[in-house]
Amino acid sequence: MVIKNNISALNSVRVLDNRDNVINRNIQQLSTGLRINKAADNPTNLAVSEKFRSQIGGLQAASRNANNGISLIQTAEGYLTESQNLVRRIKELAVQTANGVYQDQDRQLAQTEVNELVAEVNRVGQVANFNGLPLLDGRFSRPDANGGSPIATSLYFQVGANSDQRVRAYIATFSSAALGIDNISLSTIDQSQRAITLVDEALNRINSQRADLGSYENRLESVVKSVDLAVTNFQSAESKIRDLDIASAVVDFSRNTIVNQANIAALAQANSRAQSVLSLLQ
Repeated sequence: MVIKNNISALNSVRVLDNRDNVINRNIQQLSTGLRINKAADNPTNLAVSEKFRSQIGGLQAASRNANNGISLIQTAEGYLTESQNLVRRIKELAVQTANGVYQDQDRQLAQTEVNELVAEVNRVGQVANFNGLPLLDGRFSRPDANGGSPIATSLYFQVGANSDQRVRAYIATFSSAALGIDNISLSTIDQSQRAITLVDEALNRINSQRADLGSYENRLESVVKSVDLAVTNFQSAESKIRDLDIASAVVDFSRNTIVNQANIAALAQANSRAQSVLSLLQ
């Protein structure tokens, strides 16, 4: 028997220290609800889960982008709807004055209203904007539209977490000149007939753009659904890697706590054994 080095007590202390580290890890996992709290817990799975988290964050931003794009498209269509109402009223006046029962004074009154309607079409085209971004001035027209407008630029909606995952939209110019109704005259029956043709062409152009906007909106709504589904799937995958199974962790914590108490008892016994040596000195 020796008293200088109590090997039994040293072994108990070593085991107790290791068990304390395990219990501390159990407590950290239970308090955070995560199986991996730092890189040392599982380096490989941490790297994978961080990639998932980055992708999830990007997809959530992409979903918000798509919803913002839907709002822009709806705003543009709202302005076009008002322009369409104005042009439709111009057609009513053109059809009305194409009748031979009207005198010059009647036609002049109709012309005055048409002039105001045309001015309002121009105003709508100028004030239409989303977040300060002009919508109907032609800057988002197709490259070959409007004779290659010098202000033409690109309207892209970033709808993915990676580069080049985007949707492009086109919105033409909708001033009275672009619609071909800036010089409409109802002064004669023939001019009213010509005005009807011009207004029909303008309405067709507005209808075509509204149809395009509706297609963009439907596409972006589909994007939102698919991106949100992808977010759910990525979150599920990340959860399987990183989230803690609470029931299993509680069982593990309880077992380690009981073993730790046994280690403490063993350490007490190891320390008391050295005292038995004193009986030899009595």
